[in-house]
Amino acid sequence: MKKIIMTVLFTMSVFCGAVTGEGGLPSEIIYGSGNYTAINPALYEHGEINSLLFAGLTAHDADNNVIPGLASSWTYDEATMTYTFKLRERLTFHDGKPLTCADVKFTIETIMNLDNGSEIMSNFEEIESIDALDDLTVIIKLKAPNVALPDYLSIGILPKHILDGQDVTTSDYNRNPIGAGPYKLVDWDMGQSIVLEKFDGFYLGAPKIERIIFKIIENYSIRALQMKSGELTLAQVAPLDAEAFRGNAGFVVYEMDTADYRGILYNFGNKFWQDNPGLPAALSYGIDRDAIIRSVLLGKGQPAWSPIQKGEYVNGNIEKYEYNPAKAQAAIEALGWAKDGDGYYAKGGQQLAFAISVRPSDPVRVNMAAIAAQNLQDLGVNCTVELAARTDWAGQFAFLIGWGSPFDPDDHTYKVFGTDKGANYSRYSNPEVDRVLTEARSEPVKSVRIKLYKEFQEVFACNPAYTFIAYIDAIYVAKPNLKGISRGTTLGHHGVGIFWNVYEWTLE
Repeated sequence: MKKIIMTVLFTMSVFCGAVTGEGGLPSEIIYGSGNYTAINPALYEHGEINSLLFAGLTAHDADNNVIPGLASSWTYDEATMTYTFKLRERLTFHDGKPLTCADVKFTIETIMNLDNGSEIMSNFEEIESIDALDDLTVIIKLKAPNVALPDYLSIGILPKHILDGQDVTTSDYNRNPIGAGPYKLVDWDMGQSIVLEKFDGFYLGAPKIERIIFKIIENYSIRALQMKSGELTLAQVAPLDAEAFRGNAGFVVYEMDTADYRGILYNFGNKFWQDNPGLPAALSYGIDRDAIIRSVLLGKGQPAWSPIQKGEYVNGNIEKYEYNPAKAQAAIEALGWAKDGDGYYAKGGQQLAFAISVRPSDPVRVNMAAIAAQNLQDLGVNCTVELAARTDWAGQFAFLIGWGSPFDPDDHTYKVFGTDKGANYSRYSNPEVDRVLTEARSEPVKSVRIKLYKEFQEVFACNPAYTFIAYIDAIYVAKPNLKGISRGTTLGHHGVGIFWNVYEWTLE
């Protein structure tokens, strides 16, 4: 969420290498990517590139189950709330230096350091101490249970020998990252491209494709044009753009299920929403989700009503705020608003007016925001759309948010909706939500956890932080010689996750 969005001009001559390995040239993928200004998994959660450059103690399989990563095994002592992880032998970073438990300890302590402002710090807040018993054994003692911790330990391990003693937030390392993932960074032309080469020392074996170039293309429509012209091997595109590739033997279209939802985030740091806490619920009845899915997503998605709608933890019996303009108007009027001479709701001399901020580089979000604003205008709410290249979390009224996780339900709930947590960009605070989410992350019995998360959804739906709109499919287009993409894997926010098994991919 902290990446700076930039408009980019492209120099096409940089990308004239072969992509099939013919003629003795290296096999390479050219991937249409969003922009990066800093890469460090301990600080910045989002970034598809993290899974290529870094590896964690744990990993995820095709079904998003937690599996061994750099750690070959682990145990948990419930009585002492202690995890013991055993690292694989002879692990190294991209620079050839050994990766040991000292690096694991350094990475987690970096995340937990308040001065670093890590977006994922709340994932690790139950940790009391970390001890590197020897090079291959790390002991993590908790002060309270966190059953999601093995999920979170898939975070990439940082090299202590490079970062120790530095200010990790300003270090040049963030522009020259070294990890232990399947690929290593060899060149970064800021705002243009990031070039990766395979890491022969990767713990699961050397990747089969030699080079991957992340070509920076923020605009989805431009990605589609460059796929058509043969300049890209793989790109995520918007639903409308994907139609041009269907039925074309020169391309393969991957429609991937995601846990990635879109919605309207209300900024509760803004006095307007503090004074009108009941409005988000009332407004939620006024959004025509089905129309948005039909016209913007071309049917490639489903209506959203919960942040953990995908999977067994979902509660389908909560208030879903299905489209009902009359109910929306009645709910607004019950809060004391009445139509003024201009046909807009007003109260105490203040008109019910706000803007939905949206990033112009994402046409799907722009179009969603436009339809939502028109829906609310039809109700008598003076809602407009503000195109903003940078997100002003503190100053904006509302934002067309994208969020979601296919992993443990604690992910993207506790840190997103918990009071003062690291990814709570809406500044939402609800004591009952805090209570239930805290209980749920510490509950070891799955059946009880399911009940707790269903309770969370009930409480949250009564006082929502967002107006949920839709879960969206991630649509990727690839050249047909690219093999190994896992169609059945549920992806995360921004379609992140497609590279989970990139070391197995081939170019035929």
